[in-house]
Amino acid sequence: MDATYDAWAGPTVGDLGELAVLDRIVQRLPAGTPVLGPGDDCAVVSAPDGRFVVTTDMMVHGPDFRWAWSSPEDVGWKAVATNLSDVAAMGAVPTGLVIALAAPQGTPVAVLESFADGVRSAVDALAPTCGVVGGDLSTSAAFTVSVTAFGDLEGRAPVVRSGARPGDILAVSGELGAAARGLTRLFREGVDEHGEPSRAAAVASGADGDPDVARQRRPVPPIADGPLAAGAGATAMLDLSDGLAIDAGRLARASGVTLSLEADLDDIALHGGEDHGLLATFPADSALPGGFRRIGVVRDRSEADLVHGATPVPTTGWDPYADWDGAAG
Repeated sequence: MDATYDAWAGPTVGDLGELAVLDRIVQRLPAGTPVLGPGDDCAVVSAPDGRFVVTTDMMVHGPDFRWAWSSPEDVGWKAVATNLSDVAAMGAVPTGLVIALAAPQGTPVAVLESFADGVRSAVDALAPTCGVVGGDLSTSAAFTVSVTAFGDLEGRAPVVRSGARPGDILAVSGELGAAARGLTRLFREGVDEHGEPSRAAAVASGADGDPDVARQRRPVPPIADGPLAAGAGATAMLDLSDGLAIDAGRLARASGVTLSLEADLDDIALHGGEDHGLLATFPADSALPGGFRRIGVVRDRSEADLVHGATPVPTTGWDPYADWDGAAG
């Protein structure tokens, strides 16, 4: 599929209008169990312990995805996964999503229906007790998705970035570098003779079937490990959205510590983003829960945020303002 949607037949969003398009989308979305769901000016969701966590994230055609490489269902999945991982990183259980979409007038309604199917698939796979409780639909020159996610702390304290202490274990859950390897291959092999993103080239080169490319399109964050980490006494945690090194630097600065890596990690595992794993610290005597594995230790603050042995590790990663070249594809 390209930016003109030539591969998609049927009426466009401009043909049907907002109400008819919303009807088609809402019936495909997971409902969850809100007190009051879509249809009124606001949804009503429960907050059993009197608190909830809330986060929001955007995906824009161009800097965040390319139609040549991702289907609408892929985009729906990824939009959900990136927000669920933030909820999990606070130690909370995802409970509700609010999704706003802005699509060009010529977008076939089938594209939005496929997007909704991706949302449902991601919720079913990653957070089956969650649901879409509301949203909005508008038009824009660039296909834009904004998701707001809510989560229940279930009586636990939130796990924040600022709680790491010297002596803590540094651990990670989820993949490191898979999504970035997939994106690298797409930019290398999924382009035409002019260097433009091309699905035909991705298929012909074999990149389309690469498991790493699949992780770029549909990350699988370890959502259940967030609440498990909180229950196991995690002292700090965050979602690895922009890359291990850059996100480790954020945790180190927030906690006033230095993180010391013990694991030998290659450059793409350190600096590649969009895997949406979890980075956490635990007391030294902890048994690591779920899929967490030790990669280092927390040290007293030094000049560097992140080190491997005595060598500082640059805390760099994905930055949309620095790294996007303005192309869409």
